[in-house]
Amino acid sequence: MHFDVEELQIDGSLAKFRSVEPQRLGVDDQAEGLRRMLVSSQTQIITLVAGKSGLGRTSVTLNLAAALCNAGRDVLVLDENPAPHNLTDSLGMFVRHDLLDVIQGRCQLVDALVRSQGYAILPVARLMRALKTLNPFEQQQLENVLAEAGNGVDVMLVDAAAGSTAVSSSLASGVRLLVVMDASTSGITESYALIKRLALENARLRFEVVVNKVANEETARLVFGNMEKVARRNLAARLEYLGYIPKDDRLKRATQLGRSVVEAFPAAASAKSCMALSQSVLQMTMQQDEMEGGISRMMKNLIRQLARQGSTTVVSY
Repeated sequence: MHFDVEELQIDGSLAKFRSVEPQRLGVDDQAEGLRRMLVSSQTQIITLVAGKSGLGRTSVTLNLAAALCNAGRDVLVLDENPAPHNLTDSLGMFVRHDLLDVIQGRCQLVDALVRSQGYAILPVARLMRALKTLNPFEQQQLENVLAEAGNGVDVMLVDAAAGSTAVSSSLASGVRLLVVMDASTSGITESYALIKRLALENARLRFEVVVNKVANEETARLVFGNMEKVARRNLAARLEYLGYIPKDDRLKRATQLGRSVVEAFPAAASAKSCMALSQSVLQMTMQQDEMEGGISRMMKNLIRQLARQGSTTVVSY
């Protein structure tokens, strides 16, 4: 498959970009966005995806969750990845039960929820792998449990499944997609390839972007601006810049400690960027009709899409 990566003007690991300003919203678009913010009380569902491993998707999920909690929001994180190298593993937590156990009656929802730094994590890796094989009773149980889990939640983050045979909630309608990328050659090309695949194969035309592990915001905006221009011209896709997270030894140290940088080192540059990212996340909204039904509708849509396809959906994040 050809991903038009030559149009991204890659030259070495960091690249020479033309300075391209992100597309600005008109007054009508701004007013519509404000209206949605005022009238919506639905849980915001945001799935974090990355074009390849090593771009920091799980780290961004962890630190964004902590930043949103710091901003006074009730946050639930769905962890689609199995141990090791998943969210709970990063935090040094032992997981006894998961969502599949709950819907099959082996435990209660409270037994599967893992609490960390003010937010809750619900492990769903086994459930995502078994999604196509659930019987009608289990599907209804899934909807009921997710509705219960989402009750009172302001923001639900999904650390999307990685790997070549993964079923992910990023394929479902009714969720926002936050693409985590960096400024490396492979990070740029694989991120664009992911956006193109989701746009052409799953009709996803709106993407939010955070640029991770960069020296400064100028570099982040150059990377994003060039990507936004190519995606808009070739895919008719709309990319929104949400922010950046700088390279920071404090963030690396916080990870080693099994903590978010927001909690461990709140004065660090990366912590301040995570807080700014959380504000950008809260200011963005989905279309009103896409938000109705919340988390349970998201999973129902995904089950229906998989059933129509007739075989396990293959994605690669």
